[in-house]
Amino acid sequence: MRNKFCLLSAILLLLSVILSGCHGSKGIPEFTLPEEFDESRNYEITFWAKNDTNKTQTDIYEKTIQNFESLYPNIRVNLRLYTKYGDIYNDVITNISTNTTPNVCISYPDHIATYLSGSNIVVPLDGLFTDENYGLGGSKLRFEGVKKEEIVPKFLNEGIIQGKTYALPFMRSTEACYVNKDMVEKLGYTLPDVLTWDFVWEVSESAMKKDSDGNFVVNGQNVLIPFIYKSTDNMMIQMLRQREAGYSNEEGDILLFNDTTKELLFEIAEHSKSRAFSTFKISSYPGNFLNAGQCIFAVDSTAGATWMGSDAPLIDISEDKLVDFETVVLPLPQFDPENPKMISQGPSICIFNKDDSQEVLASWLFAQYLLTNEVQTAYSETEGYIPVTAKAQNSEEYKDYLSRAGEDNMEHYDVKIKASLLMLDNIENTFVTPVFNGSASLRDAAGQLIENTVKSERRKETVDDKYMDELFKDVKSLYRLDQKISDENGKKDLGPLPITAVILLLSIALAWVLIAIYIILQIRNGKKH
Repeated sequence: MRNKFCLLSAILLLLSVILSGCHGSKGIPEFTLPEEFDESRNYEITFWAKNDTNKTQTDIYEKTIQNFESLYPNIRVNLRLYTKYGDIYNDVITNISTNTTPNVCISYPDHIATYLSGSNIVVPLDGLFTDENYGLGGSKLRFEGVKKEEIVPKFLNEGIIQGKTYALPFMRSTEACYVNKDMVEKLGYTLPDVLTWDFVWEVSESAMKKDSDGNFVVNGQNVLIPFIYKSTDNMMIQMLRQREAGYSNEEGDILLFNDTTKELLFEIAEHSKSRAFSTFKISSYPGNFLNAGQCIFAVDSTAGATWMGSDAPLIDISEDKLVDFETVVLPLPQFDPENPKMISQGPSICIFNKDDSQEVLASWLFAQYLLTNEVQTAYSETEGYIPVTAKAQNSEEYKDYLSRAGEDNMEHYDVKIKASLLMLDNIENTFVTPVFNGSASLRDAAGQLIENTVKSERRKETVDDKYMDELFKDVKSLYRLDQKISDENGKKDLGPLPITAVILLLSIALAWVLIAIYIILQIRNGKKH
């Protein structure tokens, strides 16, 4: 009898473990907006933000917090600054499991989509938008809040994930090509209004000629990388969009690994072999090469404009290495200059759910404050960002700022303002990629394809069809994209079962085996009696 009881207990225990594993954590209760903000309590919220070691940006964050706290003395905002969005993303993922996420966070929609894998982790904002008291432009705000219709619709829609809005846009930028016009003209070329890939490749290859001393003819130096791209993930994404080729879709299918991608990689390989092209990860920051007269075409974000040009306010090379030249700011190269396509990027704001709904409401008040004219205009003037609200874009202060390009090489640095104008003039030509759980990994994979190809050419490896097949296979595996790959018929290759699923199925099978043994023992014992 004792043996029967022990066996039955073991079976029940195993089943309870299995069922609890299937059920998972319930997570935080869904957020419900309180009818009133409890001003009798004190709140302490954390704000994780990113800046590029730009002291002016840090000052703006601190002043913003100070001004907000003067309006809401019972809310204390603790600022934590990062230099990389990836570090914010990794820290959030780590903190989700312990429910120690920040209250308000600067992040990318791709990253937020991954945060959503946890139940009720991120607060959906659609209901908050429309609340007459504390919503966008609400009557009980202690500041002049922005109304929903005053946010640029294209930017606001970028925060929609799985049919709900989980992110507010904070700033927006795109990519620009910063060009050393002097070297282009020295090579006998005239800059077009819109660059094409063919033009950039041709000029870059032309610049590789050397004199009898081994120096490059165009700059008289022994170092030259004519074309450097900072974010190769953006490079691949935009090239594919310009060619109307697959990358991903709204259903989360991975379409990146296609024939057009191979074709583009072969072209990149050709110019990498001649050393006419390189990347930030391989060679270093393009702005440093540009400012030293060692690069002709440097592609970086419009938000990086203050590092570009011989008069740039933020320069990372010594003064003796600077070369004086005319810097032209142009859209990134296009395949069809009549139909330009460029990526929309820049920080967004998300709010994390907490057990205390009043604390979440305090976070929402602060998030809204980041969209006020004062903050939007001040922050956009630090880099080549543009405000995300039409209200700020059309303000007299911002218009005055744009009109004063070149008055000085600090606040009104002409390259920085030209970069902002480039984005403002091309809002309708910008696009974003579909956002889903895994889209951040897909973005990394797109860049990895280029990085590996360039490295292989520099190592004098053979880059052919066999190489591309292996490259696709390796990158799919590295970023665990196999389960989301769609074939030509739209069917997904689900790949091998996750290890947790395998363990679960084996556990269930073992439980049934134990049940069968128990029943057999019962029958045998019954026969004995």
